[in-house]
Amino acid sequence: MSEECTKSDCEGCGESGCSHRKGAPAKEAANPGSHVKHMIAVISGKGGVGKSTVTALLANAVKQMGKKSAILDADITGPSIPKMYGITEKAGSNGEAVLPVTSKGGMPVMSINVLLEDENEPVIWRGPVISGTVRQFWTEVAWGDVDVMLVDMPPGTGDVPLTVFQSLPVDGIVVVTSPQDLVSMIVGKAVRMAQMMNVPVLGLVENLSYFECPDCGKRHEIFGPSHIEEVAGQYGIGQIVRLPINPGQAAVCDNGEADQLSNEELTAFAGRIVTALEEK
Repeated sequence: MSEECTKSDCEGCGESGCSHRKGAPAKEAANPGSHVKHMIAVISGKGGVGKSTVTALLANAVKQMGKKSAILDADITGPSIPKMYGITEKAGSNGEAVLPVTSKGGMPVMSINVLLEDENEPVIWRGPVISGTVRQFWTEVAWGDVDVMLVDMPPGTGDVPLTVFQSLPVDGIVVVTSPQDLVSMIVGKAVRMAQMMNVPVLGLVENLSYFECPDCGKRHEIFGPSHIEEVAGQYGIGQIVRLPINPGQAAVCDNGEADQLSNEELTAFAGRIVTALEEK
């Protein structure tokens, strides 16, 4: 298995003489101060689809179910979770491990922005350093008791998604997309990567799906007709949900009040996914 290998195990690899051919890569051990039952990665094939907002909505939905949720912000070069939750303080320590920062509403968060002296400082790091940081968010952070951890991934199928799938105990992924014609190709890339890494696809979220007129209640498909059912059927994804364009929701995030985010349909969607994980 070469350094660039993207397989989750060596069985299908043609490099029979590879010195690394010892089976599946071992998962990183969690920090002793962490007790996480389930981990869901939220991914998108491209940027600009509201993935971080969906991550926050899912985390809040889990919390509304009476369970403990937390967010690991794996988008090292474009972190937005702390800003959305109004988090400005820096991560602390208990002398043995780093401690996540908790929002005013009680959401534990770990992100590169709670470690930088200046949150506006750009992170200009190469892939291996970024991947190593993501692993440290798991191995060196004492998360405490968490029922469901949401991992906010950077867009695409690069170093960080590969690191998360290979190194962290991901139970499954939720794919976030938008209603454009190229959606099938973009979702396909994300789904195929998950399949290569033997990670289940738990659900598909079509964000920015429509705008509902506040005066007449009519739905307008601003970005074109929905393709979510067609795409879900193509890739055998059972759980789907459509989320509207919501200017008020954007304002809540801009004001650092993401603890208040909620969506009835997404809460039901999250409930079905979490129940399925617990029944396994």
